[in-house]
Amino acid sequence: GTTGRWWRRVTPPTAPQVFLAGAVLIWTWYFTVRSLNIHHALGTATYDSALYDQGMWLLSQFDAPFVTLMGRNLFGDHTSFVLLFLVPLYWIAPGAWIMFTAQSAAIAAGAIPVFLYARRRLGSEWWALIGAGTYLLHPAVGWTNLENFHPDAFLGVFVGFAIYAALERKWRLYAVFVVLSLLVKEDVSLVIVPLGIWVALRRDRRIGLLTVFGSLAFMAVAMFVVMRSLIGVPTRNTWRIPFGGVRGLVDTAVTNPSQLVEHLRSDDRPWYLVQMTAPFAWLFARLPDVALISGLVMFTNILSTFWYQYQIDYHYSLIAVPALAIGTVYAVGAMRTHAVRVRGRSLRVPTRQLALVALAVATLSTAYLWAPMPWGRTAMYYGDTENVYAESARELFELIPDDAVVSANYRLTPHLAYRQEIYQFPVPFRVLLYGPDTSMEGERLADRSERVEFVMLPVQLDNNLVADWLVVEDAFDEIARNEIWVLYQRDRSVPLPG
Repeated sequence: GTTGRWWRRVTPPTAPQVFLAGAVLIWTWYFTVRSLNIHHALGTATYDSALYDQGMWLLSQFDAPFVTLMGRNLFGDHTSFVLLFLVPLYWIAPGAWIMFTAQSAAIAAGAIPVFLYARRRLGSEWWALIGAGTYLLHPAVGWTNLENFHPDAFLGVFVGFAIYAALERKWRLYAVFVVLSLLVKEDVSLVIVPLGIWVALRRDRRIGLLTVFGSLAFMAVAMFVVMRSLIGVPTRNTWRIPFGGVRGLVDTAVTNPSQLVEHLRSDDRPWYLVQMTAPFAWLFARLPDVALISGLVMFTNILSTFWYQYQIDYHYSLIAVPALAIGTVYAVGAMRTHAVRVRGRSLRVPTRQLALVALAVATLSTAYLWAPMPWGRTAMYYGDTENVYAESARELFELIPDDAVVSANYRLTPHLAYRQEIYQFPVPFRVLLYGPDTSMEGERLADRSERVEFVMLPVQLDNNLVADWLVVEDAFDEIARNEIWVLYQRDRSVPLPG
């Protein structure tokens, strides 16, 4: 029958496929557990954990995702529409597990397209495992997994499959993953446009040009229609462009290029490029065009004035890894056995195999040096969920009603995020890192301040926040305290000052 014919077409997985599946599952489990332990040990923060959690929870309640933790719409901060796919999980079992499991699984799955391409390009699934391992053990991949939560995590698998599909001329698959990549963030065009250019030059001109102009159009709509309508400006990050913005950058590049070169050499930016590329033993240089798909995004990272962008420990680097990993496989695949003469004798040197051995050595060495691996030299924080800070905080959480308006310490907000209004103290009593711009910095949000019912702070308050609390403390009564935290409730009989 039909069922029998269907089963006859199914082939059992090979040993390398089972090994890859196991590696992806173990990675997902390991980093999910670590991330959740860090979270429950109060190791996450408002930025960038609680704000995403509150935004997706609001969407699950069919409310506009105005995230009070940052004072702007979730999609005004970044057009990360990919988060909509996670919202249904909040209907079933809301919790931080949604973010951290999805993040670990998406990052780990990025090894799959590297393996799929490598097994054909290299002619061996066992050799293909080296390519997949190079992706998984890249320092930027592991660190992204442990840096709170970021939608950028999906780019490991989405961009990887888009490049794989382009190389294999699987155009339907290519279209799906290009669109999914664009749904992650408004600036993903920094890697999709170079991919489109590569496709136009190497595979199909029409599809390549559609990719370039389609991704640019999507970015324009995301920034100048969606984000501008939600926050009043197309992006909040123009301050990251050196020399005063685009005009100043262009002027400097034309009139004083040495100043631009000096900027690109400053603050260990070249070392960032070394760390990003060393895990691949620079083998992509043999045939660099696929690896160069990541060139624009890596250039913008080192160009930025934002320190985090050119540090391998942060999520800005993950987007470049798929092209570097697949580009390395692409280059190694072009290597062949060469004949060399030694003392009059002809010897055949297996160049490709030697390159793969070098790749494995480089991968393991750089993972040991820079990646957050249990067998590496990098000091790591695992998160003790029963530490005194976390246990004592949970004691007081039980006293806060689920629907209360709260202002709390930034380490506490990720555990109180499922409510319509929650603020990171001193907001809303003093605006700090809040809203679409800095025009309101230092002001008090009068209406929102009046709605705050509970404030939860450390007993030992940061010196820069003591003055903020002294201004409003008379309007709050202390209702609970332990050695670490103190919880206050609003006394409506006492008006807030000013």
